[in-house]
Amino acid sequence: MLTPAAGKRLIAKATIEHPAIKNALSKGTIVIVAGTTNGYVAEEMLTTLGQAKDFKRNRFFRGVTMPPAIKTTDTGRLPDESQFPGDVVIVNGLWQKGKTIFDVIDDLKEGDVIVKGANCVNLIQKKAGILIGHPKGGTIAVALQAVLGRRVKLIIPVGLEKRVSDDLDSIASVLNAPGSSGARLLSAPGEILTEIEAIKILFGAKAMLVAGGGICGAEGAVWLAIDGEKESIEKARTVLDEIANEGPFDMSAR
Repeated sequence: MLTPAAGKRLIAKATIEHPAIKNALSKGTIVIVAGTTNGYVAEEMLTTLGQAKDFKRNRFFRGVTMPPAIKTTDTGRLPDESQFPGDVVIVNGLWQKGKTIFDVIDDLKEGDVIVKGANCVNLIQKKAGILIGHPKGGTIAVALQAVLGRRVKLIIPVGLEKRVSDDLDSIASVLNAPGSSGARLLSAPGEILTEIEAIKILFGAKAMLVAGGGICGAEGAVWLAIDGEKESIEKARTVLDEIANEGPFDMSAR
């Protein structure tokens, strides 16, 4: 059983082991676009590089989903964004502090990687959807300039808590229709990386989503059945036990 927070940690550990990421880390550019799941990715990567000292993920997001009692702007942002640190841009293994995707988008080329979170995922389609609040399409619209224009790799870390069953293009056609209100949605052309893919990348094992939900902090949790060689299962058990008690996201903490 993995809570959403533990799932984010697992996904982060797998993302930095993705072959495209490892290749770009030594001779290219990696852009980790700010987002709550990507905060874990950035933390894991910068820790591996020995450059995590000045990184905090408690404000590493733009739009964010909050309980109704906590007010956000019409585009889903906090009213005060003074603590926003920028995206994490890594060039040839070095963190370019303060840079954002907007600063480097024109320089990205094939072999580089953009890591961008999502708001929904269809496991059958293996596609993710991104809610759009900005009138110009937000960071994903900027990212697609490089993804579609220059074959830059797009990896989408997204937790199973965000799973949906309907066709993402059908959802987008409803949310994006003239006369609709609220967020729009883009069905993104990237490679999804959920807890299921994370299990395969990290342990070479197969995972299946078998149940979900819980109480007392386990709301949104998922149950996974994992199948593989004995050594893989034991390795998975060790890591999953280590991250099982990952605390919930806290904007006042690291």
